[in-house]
Amino acid sequence: MTANLFLLITIGVLTACGVYLLLERVVSKMLLGILLLSNAVNLLILTMGGPDGQPPILGSAETAHEDTADPLAQAMILTAIVITMGLGAFILALAYRAYMLTTTEDVVNDPEDTHIATRREREDPEQ
Repeated sequence: MTANLFLLITIGVLTACGVYLLLERVVSKMLLGILLLSNAVNLLILTMGGPDGQPPILGSAETAHEDTADPLAQAMILTAIVITMGLGAFILALAYRAYMLTTTEDVVNDPEDTHIATRREREDPEQ
């Protein structure tokens, strides 16, 4: 099995950019990170699906398994695209709602979480 080096480098760049954007504290950058990461995973699934082949529906009966493309990879990618689109719409709606309430796009720390974190830091773990 051979792999396309250009696609592998593209997958790596998309994954790195997606993780970097996902770690930001701005909702729109998080959304872009999720979309880039999703596209990288889709390209990875397509690359691992094997080389190009004949359409699986038009293959002959005797050589159907030898030179036909695996339709499972395309079906999984299509499902992932639909799920990513729904997730993107949900995150966009959450970002819009948060922007309407706070007029900022930054995600701030919850005061109660900060209080619990400082309380845990004061506790001595050896007692």
